[in-house]
Amino acid sequence: MTDTVKVFLAGGPDDLPERIVPTPFPGPDVKIKHRGGYEHFRPTSRQEDTPEGALPVYEWWERTEIAE
Repeated sequence: MTDTVKVFLAGGPDDLPERIVPTPFPGPDVKIKHRGGYEHFRPTSRQEDTPEGALPVYEWWERTEIAE
């Protein structure tokens, strides 16, 4: 049994380095460190056909800055 699953990230910045990412399972949100902050993605009921098969879609919903 694995404790991670791959998901497809929809929305957010166009320059995210990856759109298919592993995330802990189960987990409600995905947080990606990007350009001095975090991009936050929430699960949807959709799936996306990818080269790695059909993956759950997580949709961007907010960005938070990293405190200096």
